[in-house]
Parts: sequence; structure tokens; C-alpha cells
Amino acid sequence: MIDEEELAHLVIGKSIEIHKTLGPGLSKENYIECLKSELNDENIQFDSNIEQEVYYKDLILPNGNPIDFVIEDMLIVNIVTEAQIPEHEIQRTLKIVRTKDYRLGFVINFNSTLLKNGIRRVSNHKNVLPE
Repeated sequence: MIDEEELAHLVIGKSIEIHKTLGPGLSKENYIECLKSELNDENIQFDSNIEQEVYYKDLILPNGNPIDFVIEDMLIVNIVTEAQIPEHEIQRTLKIVRTKDYRLGFVINFNSTLLKNGIRRVSNHKNVLPE
């Protein structure tokens, strides 16, 4: 059984490998397909292109909150291909992590020249267990 930190390390490593091979400048869908392939090769369970429902009082709002990846039911990953990561993507990913009670999420910007500068980690501090 893999924990979320090991899983996070694996996902970041695979993302860096994809970025080193393809570089920036492709569509978001291309990077998503590559990450799907890498996760399948590692026998990592994931769901992709999930539409999370958004509620307001008794209403379910149209155009929910899309999630690019839920990996091993522990880790949320959203992919962007922008000049820089928009703040709303960080907040959106954080909202998903907190709403669904995940411990960790990433926004990965494959349009960064150096991928390590295009990764933002968000965590659900209320769900962190003391050591």
C-alpha cells in the first residue's frame, strides 16, 4: 500500500519525465493522456475527467467543478497549460481537497520552462494526523 507522500513523489516524478520528453507548449489534453499512460504503466488506480457536483443550499449548480485526476482515492491533480498558474486554479483545487476530504492536491503547469517551478501543492490541514 502506497501512502500519499510516496504517491505524490511518483506523480511529480512522472510529470517531470513527461515534461522533459515533450517540453511546454502542447495542449492540456496531451499532458493528461501522457500522465494516464504513466499511471497505467505503474498500475496506479485513478479516475480522470471527473465532474464534482457543486451545491448551493438545495441546488445542484450546472457546470460543476471538473477534476483532472483522483489518484488512488488520495491525491487530486489538476493540469494547466498557462503562462503561470492562475490563483483561481489553486483555490479551486484546494476547495476540492477540502470538500472531498482528501489530504493532498497538486496543480501542475506543463507550460512552465522548468516544471518544478510550475507545481503548486495544496493540503487539507484539518485532515492531517499528528505524528
